Amino acid sequence: MSRKNDRAETQAAIAHPEDRRDMPRRARAEVEFNEQAVLGALFGEFDANLVQIENRIGVYIAARGNKVVIEGTEDQVARARAVLKSMHEKLLTGQEVDSGAIESMIAMANEPTLEGIISGKPNAPSIMIRTRRKTIVPRSAMQAGYMQQLASRDIIFALGPAGTGKTYLAVAQAVSQLITGSVQRLILSRPAVEAGERLGFLPGDMKEKVDPYLRPLYDALYDCMPPEQVDRRIASGEIEIAPIAFMRGRTLADAFVILDEAQNTTREQMKMFLTRFGQNSRMVICGDPRQVDIPGGDERSGLADAVARLEDVEGMGVTRFTSADVVRHPIVGRIVEAYEGKDS
Repeated sequence: MSRKNDRAETQAAIAHPEDRRDMPRRARAEVEFNEQAVLGALFGEFDANLVQIENRIGVYIAARGNKVVIEGTEDQVARARAVLKSMHEKLLTGQEVDSGAIESMIAMANEPTLEGIISGKPNAPSIMIRTRRKTIVPRSAMQAGYMQQLASRDIIFALGPAGTGKTYLAVAQAVSQLITGSVQRLILSRPAVEAGERLGFLPGDMKEKVDPYLRPLYDALYDCMPPEQVDRRIASGEIEIAPIAFMRGRTLADAFVILDEAQNTTREQMKMFLTRFGQNSRMVICGDPRQVDIPGGDERSGLADAVARLEDVEGMGVTRFTSADVVRHPIVGRIVEAYEGKDS
């Protein structure tokens, strides 16, 4: 709801008092921020952050100096106030607040059990992943549950659309455990399947041929570790990035193993991969069951078959993300919803 619509609704209530009984109760709250050094980052350029909260929650926000006045329904005002305070606390700890982070805080404003996680409060529940480059906290309620599984389950299936953090959080957890010595190796794999197009002959040696398929895994690694450390650990064998075909015949012990784009494995490949599991290892299988690119489609995909067989097996964990959990630009979530609605 925009400021214009919000005011129009209020004016309508004044003009027609008999209709007020059908309208949510209106509320007003004033929030004061003492640390003026962060007000610019809190409000955003030309108050862009405040406008984002207005449009997403449906309130009217007015900033006067270090005070903010919020008007709307009781529930809306409470949510907007919680988001602003979380943004403020996050900025005080030195963390950045961008539009994506604000979207996540808005989504989590109704999750009282996760209070303080997003804001970075010192006494918040310890649902976080620490890497050399950043400390990662959940940006949705589903991510919080997923991160708990990453820290406790032996084999985790992460299902859902792009942009929900399935692979990124798995890589971050793997890097964290590699740094602390909980595992000795980090193994990242995905099937070398073309996503609907024919790439033709790729020149170069084997590494150069498969690297284009594995680039998203490199990107996640470089975001969690300095590039020189990533390159050094790859050279030493501590980090291995390879297509799933390279896993055959191996036993992956003392390792954190991640399989990305798992919907493009066959049933035979998935069985082969899962049975590579070794002592003191953890395995994460990420994929979107709605994006199968292999010949035969869903009927040949090993991901859905494995989840159906193993979901209730002890030591397994399954997290199912939806478009509501997308933490990229808000429009990505709307795109996913549009396609899912059309395909369903």
